[in-house]
Amino acid sequence: MNNNIRFELSFKNISQLENKLNFCKLNNIKNINIPCKGIIKKELFNSAINYISKNFHEFNVTYHYSLYHQYSKNKNKSYQDFLDFVKNSNTNINNEILLVSGSNKKKNFDSIDVLGYLKKEKSIKVKLGIAYNPYLEKYYKISSERERIVRKISTGLINSIWFQYGTDLKVLHNEVTYLKKVVKDEKLNLFGSLFIPSKQFIARFKFRPWKEVHISEKCLYSLENFFEFTSDLVSFYKKNNITPLIESDFSSSDKLNSVYSFLENER
Repeated sequence: MNNNIRFELSFKNISQLENKLNFCKLNNIKNINIPCKGIIKKELFNSAINYISKNFHEFNVTYHYSLYHQYSKNKNKSYQDFLDFVKNSNTNINNEILLVSGSNKKKNFDSIDVLGYLKKEKSIKVKLGIAYNPYLEKYYKISSERERIVRKISTGLINSIWFQYGTDLKVLHNEVTYLKKVVKDEKLNLFGSLFIPSKQFIARFKFRPWKEVHISEKCLYSLENFFEFTSDLVSFYKKNNITPLIESDFSSSDKLNSVYSFLENER
């Protein structure tokens, strides 16, 4: 599993990104994800892409493209920006795109809208990743996620599905089973978010819970329970051919060793 896992890089500026990329090179990490959230958007996001394309060709990069964070002026301008992004990404065979609507969907400009527009483009050939949150209906009373992903997959533009993080394995199992029926014979790559538990992570989440991310009280109030769940989650990913995306900080030898140690000890 270690050869296939992906690592998400968080950074505050290009200098910090450079340090983390060099750390990845030093530790033979090839598969990286560049998020589009928080301060990593617009100028910093675009600068990161340009910097990586000019200086680091060895990485297999998945760029997250948030239609919310990259929105500019109006729908037409924002769509053209996205088209330009897609065209530029096609110049590097190691780059992939994970298309997300963002934390607050723009009216008439979410991922379903853009996929519909993109399907009509004759000159652009692209395969995209899409996000899926298995926990929305049970924990947030949002029942549209299944319908939305069926519409996305039906465009024929989808190459991969990326599962949002959460701590209910029963729900995750049900949704993965459902998606495998929807996908049928299509060969889509599956990825799943993974955090390595820590007291710091728990404290941060308690202080400021993430929107539409479900972490149970059982995990939040017992590090031992959190570790036990995460071990079960890693096993579930392995059994279902879901590649983990490490979202925890890994940019030191000790932190990286803890990631590998955890993955190697999965049940």
